[in-house]
Amino acid sequence: MGVLGVLDALPGIRRASAAEVSAPAADDRGQWVAMLSRISEPLLTALAEDQLKEKMPVEARTPKQVESRARFTHLEGFGRLLSGLAPWLELAEDNSEEGRLRKRYSDLVQRSLSNAVNPRAKDFMNFSEGSQPLVDASFLALGLLRGPRIWNQADDATKSNVVEALRRTRTIKPGFNNWLLFSALIETFFLHIGEQYDTMRIDYALRQHDQWYKGDGMYGDGPEFHWDYYNSFVIQPYIRAILSIVAVADKSYAAMQEKFDKIAGRYAVILERLVGQDGSYPAIGRSIAYRCGAFHHLASEAFHQRLPVDLNPAQVRSALAAVFQKTLGAPANFDQRGWLTLGLSGHQPGLAEDYISTGSLYLCATAFLPLGLPASNDFWFLPSEPWTAKKIWSGENMAADGALKL
Repeated sequence: MGVLGVLDALPGIRRASAAEVSAPAADDRGQWVAMLSRISEPLLTALAEDQLKEKMPVEARTPKQVESRARFTHLEGFGRLLSGLAPWLELAEDNSEEGRLRKRYSDLVQRSLSNAVNPRAKDFMNFSEGSQPLVDASFLALGLLRGPRIWNQADDATKSNVVEALRRTRTIKPGFNNWLLFSALIETFFLHIGEQYDTMRIDYALRQHDQWYKGDGMYGDGPEFHWDYYNSFVIQPYIRAILSIVAVADKSYAAMQEKFDKIAGRYAVILERLVGQDGSYPAIGRSIAYRCGAFHHLASEAFHQRLPVDLNPAQVRSALAAVFQKTLGAPANFDQRGWLTLGLSGHQPGLAEDYISTGSLYLCATAFLPLGLPASNDFWFLPSEPWTAKKIWSGENMAADGALKL
């Protein structure tokens, strides 16, 4: 099924005509919505019916890993999906085709959230056994920060269960690396909703990462530099989310915020330049099975409208669209029931590390954050524009790139 055919397959959904939205938005935005819907549909419909553990396949590289990851994969899938989906659900409700689809997914998310944290539900998720729940509880909290309407519309019982579930992760010791940010993000969520929070977990994570800055827009993942996409998968989007809350509450973080804004801008430029003419990008480092989640940071900066002035939003939109087609467009990226399969561009289970299973893959949803911008925003409204690689390799004369000097 092509990406545009996904909307037709969903109950009560009709694709918008070109007259209903601007031409650029009709092409790109409609395809983004269709692809995010295709990713979201199996997981949210199953979880909303309290049937996720029954219906979701658990694929991993070996049978032994299937057994070990089955304890974690459901929270991985829901938390990571929500962290990318939530901003789109924040847009005002309307009677457009997209608006009706958002309403449907908003309803599914409320029912899914209730089941995920309800100890009496069959799909009640693991928030405390093993280390992995710290990671994906933080993605769940990130989704609630990015989509405050989800939290505000939840009933009191669900809110209480969410707080209790997140508190249980405090018994998990984070690794001395990007995992510090998972603890910090959960505490930031508590700060945001007026619950008791641990200032030290937030401050320690931020200051440690400030010390781990390596230069030219890149942080170490811990004391060492890793040539992978973890600055985009986790590190910089998390620092952005945390500082957006704590730097408002505590002005002592103003200098750190100013420094981070420069770092984040430089790394956004680097990511855009990594997108090849055909939407491919270097398949290097850990966790490449997260597919287009490698561009979480670029999508986050676009969503927050913090792209550098020399990075046109339209070229970022075009670059991300090409990445989506390259990483999600092939049929083998999904199984026959619509669940994501292990791989980068097709079914490639050999590319998955020991810690990756089906739920892990839903980090790809974070690349869709700009859907949280209305169709009237320049990101969507401006005409499509070639991204840097297409410009350079077509012979266009451009200014030279340069390193960031703080």
